[in-house]
Amino acid sequence: MKWGGGGYVTGLIYHPTSAHVLYARTDIGGAYRWDDTAKSWTPITDGVGFSGPESRFHGIESIALDPNNDQLVYMMTGMYTFEGNGRIYVSGDRGATWTHYDVPFAMGGNNGGRPLGERLMVDPNKPSTLFFGSRMAGLWKSTDSGKSWAQVTSLSSVTMTSDQAHDGGIETVLFDTSTKGSGTATQTIYVAIAPDYVSAAGLSSNLYKSTDGGTSWAPVTTPTSGFIPHMVRASDGMIYVPFSQGGGPSIAGPGKLYKFDGTNWNLLASYDNGGYGGLSVYGSGSTARIALGVSNTWAGNGQVVQLSVDGGATWKEIEQGMTHTPAGGAASGWVDDIEIDPSNPDHISHVHGGGIVETLNASSSAPTWSGNVTNLEETATNAIVTPPAGTSYKFLNSAGDIGTWVQTDLAATPTKAPTSNWSSGNAADLAWSDPQYIAGAGVANWDNARAFGFWSGDGGATWKEFATLPAGAATNKGGAASLVVPSRNNVIWAPANSVPSYSTNSGSNWTATNLPALPAVGTGWDRGYRLVADRKNASKVYAYDSGGASWSNSAGKVYVSTDGGHTFTLSAGSTAAKFAPNAWGTTSLVVNPNAEGDLWLADGEALFHSTDSGATWTKVSGFATVAGAGTTAQSQGTSAIALGKAKSGASYSAAIYVVGTRNGVWGIYRSDDAGATWARFNDDAHQYGGIGAIAGDWNSYGRIYFSGTGRGIIYTN
Repeated sequence: MKWGGGGYVTGLIYHPTSAHVLYARTDIGGAYRWDDTAKSWTPITDGVGFSGPESRFHGIESIALDPNNDQLVYMMTGMYTFEGNGRIYVSGDRGATWTHYDVPFAMGGNNGGRPLGERLMVDPNKPSTLFFGSRMAGLWKSTDSGKSWAQVTSLSSVTMTSDQAHDGGIETVLFDTSTKGSGTATQTIYVAIAPDYVSAAGLSSNLYKSTDGGTSWAPVTTPTSGFIPHMVRASDGMIYVPFSQGGGPSIAGPGKLYKFDGTNWNLLASYDNGGYGGLSVYGSGSTARIALGVSNTWAGNGQVVQLSVDGGATWKEIEQGMTHTPAGGAASGWVDDIEIDPSNPDHISHVHGGGIVETLNASSSAPTWSGNVTNLEETATNAIVTPPAGTSYKFLNSAGDIGTWVQTDLAATPTKAPTSNWSSGNAADLAWSDPQYIAGAGVANWDNARAFGFWSGDGGATWKEFATLPAGAATNKGGAASLVVPSRNNVIWAPANSVPSYSTNSGSNWTATNLPALPAVGTGWDRGYRLVADRKNASKVYAYDSGGASWSNSAGKVYVSTDGGHTFTLSAGSTAAKFAPNAWGTTSLVVNPNAEGDLWLADGEALFHSTDSGATWTKVSGFATVAGAGTTAQSQGTSAIALGKAKSGASYSAAIYVVGTRNGVWGIYRSDDAGATWARFNDDAHQYGGIGAIAGDWNSYGRIYFSGTGRGIIYTN
């Protein structure tokens, strides 16, 4: 479905000689290739190698292109350094298919310093040779196109601890050559080194140089110190080097840009109130066109972007204060990568926290800017709820950083929301018998990240905030939260780590339920109750405690309320079922709206069904967790369930969709006969880095809405 951007694009990578060959990397949503014919982005990390157990490889650390072969793409991946070693993906068809290899160092596509680079570079003279600047373990080299790697110990053999690493490491690699394809490895190489690795490795400069292909290294005396976010070599051999005071996003100033001829440094520009994040150079000498993105500038009408068309002798502002389309659509925050199109110097693009913006008339006296995010969808949805058939909207979307939205048209960015300010949505629900009544909960990021709840009585046309918050909501703002609406004005809210509370007056006041408190299972690890309201009997509400984590000693439990969610009783049947303990985000409980007391539960390992409001449970055979191997995590036996419109003539009143693993194969599985038989609903080409939130449509059989890892909401017909 259409949103348009929504997340942080951390880098844009052009092929240096083939027009319009352009890639975008993101911090949590994989990578994209530009389709110049369709004027839209094509996702290239939805298929093989990016399944549920491989979701962390949707964090893209760096992309490198072979200047000799515009079909060849290399991609370094890994979401967070604490998750362990990453992978390199190699494609010979511009990302249509991939081969991957494990690498012996960690990556952090969503760690601080993620816009630095590019960290990965292909030797243009001998393209089987790659260098990679890692975050924690120094510089690495491959001589077999990424299959194997060796640390460049001649620079340093130090691997930093997590306490030593601060968003930097080896920031970028630059080959000092104007040739390509000679077959002889490039001899002169520069590496930019962040302050954290300089300190840990006992180095003496932020810039080192090798003149023997990396066999030995010597420090380069620089005119200042700090971070070097990017380096660019012009065709005349001049190297342009910006210095700033952070790794980004939101790089602190002051920023300084120098031109370096190998011996002498010439200051070209400086900026006191923000750091230079993005740098791009087109041409050389006195007519070189230089674009500078100033990070950490938060203006209502555009970023600070400076352009010189005379080699840095003079500068002008080309974005802040200029016209943006749509009106008010100026990007804010993080101009930490900027690129001049190698085939059109008037076309300049830069990244920001919500996607990409571009101008096609950079030379004009007042350049105009617009978003370039068609088919680039990087929102992170926490919950999706679909209404009964015939409702005026398709679903409710609760998402991180973009808030809660009522989606009425899948091809248009939604317009109905409790606020247009920067917020996050954690949970929402609707009254099944009265779906114009909607309630939700989230975080008001624009207002000191305070918790807030909200409701609408007219399908999202108008909204009001809850006058009060339930106990626990103000301090427990994590995504392990749930909220249900049995009927108009009646809301039960379960904040993370908290006893749920109920309100009978749309949040004017709250009363705690009698559900037991949830003991902590790990520092900084949220758990919570998952609530569902019976759609046939508004007096019945169910609460599922998943145990909180796989290492918890507490098995999962289901509690049942028969007074609208005010008081609950433990289901003895759920105790007898011995649900496995698992994290909130890898478990699920749903109710069939066509039959009272008809429940489906995924405990992270198996699937269970109850037709008597949880009094008894039957385990459905076939789903089982598969242990992890290498850099592939375990495949959860079950993690999410959705129910939707039944197939015509089916024996059961709903189609059932389960995210999980059957016969060792992870995917989405569908049953039309109450779980007697199953068929895989997706295939290997459609995996999206895993499936999080999911919901079934009640108007159309076969339609589900679901969130991939940082891939927005996807639907199928």
